[in-house]
Amino acid sequence: MSVEGKFLVFCIEIYKAAKNLTGKETISLFKRYGVFDYVLSCYEALHTTGTNYIVEDIDLYLEARQFV
Repeated sequence: MSVEGKFLVFCIEIYKAAKNLTGKETISLFKRYGVFDYVLSCYEALHTTGTNYIVEDIDLYLEARQFV
């Protein structure tokens, strides 16, 4: 698995834990709103940040798409 793929798994796990979601719910949410593509497009910046920042950044991305 690529480092980017591992980072996606990491993002799924931390978001799932932060929001009390199941893995299935998190994957569905990420697919529906394009979070996977977003995270990959921002990988260079995001992988250097902390877990709280990543969760907040994903929330901001989802807010911009009228989810939250």
